[in-house]
Amino acid sequence: MIAVVEHELSVNDVVQWVETETNGGAGAVVTFLGIVRNNSQGHKIQYLEYSAYKPMAEREMQRIADEVRERWNFPCTIVHRVGRLEIGEASVVIAVASPHRGAAFEACHYAIDRVKQTVPVWKKEVAVDGFWWVDDPMAGPLQESSQQLDVAL
Repeated sequence: MIAVVEHELSVNDVVQWVETETNGGAGAVVTFLGIVRNNSQGHKIQYLEYSAYKPMAEREMQRIADEVRERWNFPCTIVHRVGRLEIGEASVVIAVASPHRGAAFEACHYAIDRVKQTVPVWKKEVAVDGFWWVDDPMAGPLQESSQQLDVAL
């Protein structure tokens, strides 16, 4: 199961999918659940906005799941949410099933690191003092008024 979605994420659906993929061979399922926190670099966050080019993001997420299967021989699922997310809502869920917990933790850790490094999902943090795109070299709080451009027609 690989998907970019606009609705609330279901950890149960993801866990059920990887368990089914093992045909009863799983002794462990490890999940990673990324959630929206209320602060970032000293700023009080109001909400996040995620966006993605869905076909490209899903293709890259599938590549990561394939890497996990090739490297550990375990099923891996990755689901990422886009749109506006409030504090406490889940943005990404990853699950890996394996016969033993240690390898499942290792594979899940690998998967989230790869998602952060390579999947084209963009995050805008909206705080009380402005907003910015995460991982933008020019990132920093921008005031609403500074976002308006005067365009001569």
